[in-house]
Amino acid sequence: MPRILGVDIPKEKKIKIALPYLYGIGPTNALKVLSAAGIDPEKKAGTLTDEEVSKIVTFIQNNYKIEGELRREITQNIRRLVDIGCYRGARHKKGLPVRGQRTRCNARTRKGPRPRVGGVKRKGE
Repeated sequence: MPRILGVDIPKEKKIKIALPYLYGIGPTNALKVLSAAGIDPEKKAGTLTDEEVSKIVTFIQNNYKIEGELRREITQNIRRLVDIGCYRGARHKKGLPVRGQRTRCNARTRKGPRPRVGGVKRKGE
């Protein structure tokens, strides 16, 4: 497995599919990185030379925030919203959707599983 910026990417996949394994690089950014580095997107990740990997790494380091640095920035932004007590911060604190989605019948991803109601059996039944 080639290792790019501390992340193992699968060698059997095309490089345009393997690059989004890096946090902060999606499919569109992967194609931009590859075109700027002059690498064929259809090439398998395992067949990359050390020179091509270094081109990819230097381009990403110079132009993108990825992995730990990006995660840290996002958590700091959320912490700032919570600290100033704005509406979005309050929604983050309560674990509810932040961007205006309805919560009456959906939002199970943010709210978690439904609470169990009933189903208590008494003795003798």
